[in-house]
Order: sequence, then C-alpha cells, then structure tokens
Amino acid sequence: MSEQKKCRCPWLDTTKPDYVLYHDLEWGVPVYDDQTLFEFITLESAQAGLSWYTILKKRSGYKNAFANFNVNKVALFTADDVERLMLDKTIVRNRLKIAATVNNAKRFIEIQKEFGSFSNYQWKFVDNKPIVSNLNNAEDYPAITEVSTAFAKDLKKRGFKFLGPTTVYAYMQACGMVNDHSNDCFRKKEIIKAFSE
Repeated sequence: MSEQKKCRCPWLDTTKPDYVLYHDLEWGVPVYDDQTLFEFITLESAQAGLSWYTILKKRSGYKNAFANFNVNKVALFTADDVERLMLDKTIVRNRLKIAATVNNAKRFIEIQKEFGSFSNYQWKFVDNKPIVSNLNNAEDYPAITEVSTAFAKDLKKRGFKFLGPTTVYAYMQACGMVNDHSNDCFRKKEIIKAFSE
C-alpha cells in the first residue's frame, strides 16, 4: 500500500510531513523508557493551551533547552536557568511552564525512587497494558477519561504542575497507555500486534 493510500487517524493533518512521521512512528506506541517518558511529560505540559503541532515544531529546541531530557540535570536547574530559558526562542517562553518543568523533574525523581522507575508507576494506572479504544471518527475521541482523571489527581497530589486530566490524557495517548488510533488507521493493528507477542 502506498504512503498516500494508507488510512490514518482523522485528526491528523496529512499535509504536514513531520506530523505524519510523528503519527506513524511514535504516537500511541507503548513507552517504558523513563527518559522518553520525561520528554513526553515535558512536551505535553508545555502544550497546555496550545496546539500539539506548535510543540512538535519546537521539539528539538526543548531537547537542547532541557539537557536532552536528562531528568537529573533538569532537576538541578536554578532560577538563573529559568531566566536563561525565558530568552530561548526555540521553546515556548512561559515562565510558569518552564518552572513547572524543573519542578516536575524533581517530582519525577521522587516517583523513580518510590517505584523503581516512572514507567512502573504510570503503567499501574492501566494494569500494565494499553487500553485499546474503539474510535471511528474525530467525534469519538475523548478529551479526558476516568483513568486520566485519576492519574492527574495523583500527579497533582505528588506536586506536579501543568498536568491536568486533559493534558494527562494527551500524554497517555502519546506514550501508548491508550491505543487511540482510529479503527481504520493502519497503525492501530500494527501496534497491537507488536505489543501483544
């Protein structure tokens, strides 16, 4: 099947090659690596109130600004680092979001110490296996779920910022805790097959 003929999720703007690549290679693929999970948490919290594509375009800027998403390094960022990043045009220059990323790095490490890894902690919310959704069109996609609400509530209790139920659901979609590819999207079955063996 040619790239043009492949059926993809209804929300995807297929005129943007980088967006298509993200959808085809990353979105909805289960992630268990803590560094990648910290990257996704950082990017999703930055996205709050903005379009995901805006953040996707700035992804390499975030990678450079936040020490290649090394959570231990980011946790040591100071007020001076926040000021420095406020001048960085390659990221969203929102003081509260930048400060939240530093705060969230510290909270992330606390969870790693408690559970052995952040991955161990987050996957417990879905009984350690992706939830496979039944989605046929754009209107079927939920903004929040009971699980994302519970996950967000627990993160808030632990001191995380900019991670409400909607943002957490987007995070869950991104890192494969839910397989929200539409039923006719070619990636849905590929991901199910890859992670059920």
